[in-house]
Amino acid sequence: MSSTEAGGRGPVLGVIGWSGSGKTTLLTWLVGRLAAAGLRVNVVKHSHHDIMLEPPHKDSARLRAAGAAEVMIASPYRVAIMRELRGAAEPPLAEHLARLAPADLTLVEGYKWEPLPKLEVYRPEVGKPPMFPDDPHIVAVASTAARPDGLAAHVAWLDLEDRDAVLRWICQFHRLPA
Repeated sequence: MSSTEAGGRGPVLGVIGWSGSGKTTLLTWLVGRLAAAGLRVNVVKHSHHDIMLEPPHKDSARLRAAGAAEVMIASPYRVAIMRELRGAAEPPLAEHLARLAPADLTLVEGYKWEPLPKLEVYRPEVGKPPMFPDDPHIVAVASTAARPDGLAAHVAWLDLEDRDAVLRWICQFHRLPA
């Protein structure tokens, strides 16, 4: 898999940043605008927490608890697959991307360690250091701060408060219709 393709299913862009930086807020807005423009957008969201998608008394939860490796819930409205890892290693991002349907763009929130093009959401007021100095895969930073001196020329510096500019950059970077 190339670093910018989801197994032939379109471009992939990681969106990283510290908790509280505004990643999900920005992503929600971007997905809404891209979808409204007629683009199909997939999202992979990483969590370090246990994920509860249904109450324990529901049939699908009971089937997983009984030992099912995977349970698919299907309805006329949505489909979800839940896989119990049962102590196995967390699957790599490439495996998750391979399960997704084709899309015009796949946005990945989290997976800071993955070697894919990334947009860092950086707010100095969060009190954490920026990631861009130490990650060569960061191709853009959306920030409330001014562009620092000495930043590599290939890293785009975007105003986090100008979401339209962030959207234009993503469309230009991935050659998507604006």
